[in-house]
Amino acid sequence: MCIRLALAQAGLDPAAVDYINAHGTSTVLNDKGETRAIKDVFGAAARSVAVSSTKSMTGHLLGAAGGLEAVISVLTIRDGIIPPTINYETPDPECDLDYTPNQSRQKTVNVVMSNSFGFGGHNAALIFRRLPEGSA
Repeated sequence: MCIRLALAQAGLDPAAVDYINAHGTSTVLNDKGETRAIKDVFGAAARSVAVSSTKSMTGHLLGAAGGLEAVISVLTIRDGIIPPTINYETPDPECDLDYTPNQSRQKTVNVVMSNSFGFGGHNAALIFRRLPEGSA
């Protein structure tokens, strides 16, 4: 629900998203649920959008996780580098998206979605996008 709402509030279609900074805690329940949510919203295009879990590099910072992942999302737009999901060794067949395994990749990124899913159903998705030239 929060993914659809974030896109609607940003006035964007799922096809506009270049990269998803997943909540990605590497737990069975969370990863399968997030994968299903992405597939539900993005449909057939879900497998073509770059996804990664930056928690694979930082660990779960709990209260600081959302803030750091917001910074990483903005840097992804600025630098055009999709961060990897490191230590990605044994894929779950139900988690079959492009998780940017083990190596970053260069890509022009204009729109990032960052997901944060908390205890007790406190879920959020934020949209970050590049400003059009000359609008700053």
